[in-house]
Amino acid sequence: MTRLVLIRHGRTAWNTQGRMQGRADRPLSAAGRRQVGAWTVPETWRDYDWITSPLRRTRDTAKMLIGHVPPLDSRLIEMSWGRWEGRRLKDLRAEMGEAFDRMAARGIEFQRPGGESPRQVQRRLRPLLAEIADRRRPTVGVTHRGVLRAVYAEAVEWDMTGGPPHELHDDCAQVFSLDEDARCRVARLNVCLRAP
Repeated sequence: MTRLVLIRHGRTAWNTQGRMQGRADRPLSAAGRRQVGAWTVPETWRDYDWITSPLRRTRDTAKMLIGHVPPLDSRLIEMSWGRWEGRRLKDLRAEMGEAFDRMAARGIEFQRPGGESPRQVQRRLRPLLAEIADRRRPTVGVTHRGVLRAVYAEAVEWDMTGGPPHELHDDCAQVFSLDEDARCRVARLNVCLRAP
């Protein structure tokens, strides 16, 4: 089994405003920099292979954690929200009403207009997970909420309808195990990164 640790980037101004970022390349906010500055990773993780999404908020998070920007992997980029990027979910719900609820009820197949569905994110990630499993090197990926949820959904066979079996908390790492066939399983959820 190969260990895979996924860490979501620190907060941005759009996170605070409730805006969907997707591929928009927003930097960490001052609050996000303070947030990540309070994180620490276990010493053993520092010897793992590290990779990051190419977006600035993940690169900066990784650099703050390990002192340099690790190799970029575009497969870790956030799920595209298409034409909804920059919008707030509550505004879309108010504008679209039941039409939004019908779309969201599709769960893992919910594709944003001009964007991706979580199922498409899972397909994008499968070759990366296979490469990590083949290398048999424990790996940390600094990524995004949509990617974390897609990996988690596959690991626990959640169709993303209704609430998740477990909440994935901010300020935490999510730890998975990959078998030789790159099947992903939960090893440990919500490993707190905040220093005691």
